[in-house]
Amino acid sequence: MTDTPADEGGWATAKTLAEALPYIQLYDRETVVIKYGGHAMGEDEVARLFAADAVLLKLLGLHPVIVHGGGPQISRMLKKAGVESTFIDGLRVTDAPTMEVAEMVLSGAINKEIVNFINQAGAEADVRGVGLSGKDARLITVDKATKVKTDADTGLEEIIDLGFVGEPRHIDPQIINALLRAEEDYIPVIAPIGVSDEGETYNINADTVAGALAGALSAKRMLLLTDVRGVLDKNGELIRSMTVAEAVEAIATGMATGGMIPKLETAIAAVQAGVEAVVILDGRQPHVMLAELFSESGHGTLISA
Repeated sequence: MTDTPADEGGWATAKTLAEALPYIQLYDRETVVIKYGGHAMGEDEVARLFAADAVLLKLLGLHPVIVHGGGPQISRMLKKAGVESTFIDGLRVTDAPTMEVAEMVLSGAINKEIVNFINQAGAEADVRGVGLSGKDARLITVDKATKVKTDADTGLEEIIDLGFVGEPRHIDPQIINALLRAEEDYIPVIAPIGVSDEGETYNINADTVAGALAGALSAKRMLLLTDVRGVLDKNGELIRSMTVAEAVEAIATGMATGGMIPKLETAIAAVQAGVEAVVILDGRQPHVMLAELFSESGHGTLISA
């Protein structure tokens, strides 16, 4: 056998592909739900790389399903439209005018941009993005979300009305399964909008939608792409893996703070609903999904049973 320097021509690429083979087989025809959000969504170059990686996952035999957020984009559009935003403990109160703008931004501008990037990246192989919201085919039925706040002085609990903010009550994945089982290569892209039994439209937290959908689809993996490396310990070091029990403890002891708490709660709920594992990782890193799924070390925090 002739030795070939690893840095000549395409040998490094060939070596990487060969090493990825066991992982490609592991995920063959498995569903991976990807929550896409954070600053990466606002950077055109990173967004295009994300779309290309999603196409590559499809061509490698996986079934990627994308759920996207859009909080910053909604805020910008509300400001442009002259609609004032009200927040209670960091949660946006969604009145009727705000809900109208939110649906326009999420189901319209953001959703179709991601779909367009996928269509462009997958043109040669005919991989196509399909944009949906929870209103399509009764995908997501919601209940009105409520928040309970305790008065610091009296200790009494008060129910806060957040307006048109919903919690998924029922996921009907028929339309998603039909797309994944089709002979054509479709990638569903889902906006976090749901509808009540009365037909009213509600905004839903995108992490929550991704977790509920991953459970309904019995996904092998759920990837939460965010703006941080993952869960950090008290020394600021990345925790590579956690059990559900350890994730619950991280919340209870205060090791997990701020925006990491709802992400861990989503991960816990998804694993308890049947998802094999959830990974929280930094979506700003180019090709982070490929590095996470097709290498031994992984690049985020994996939460499993």
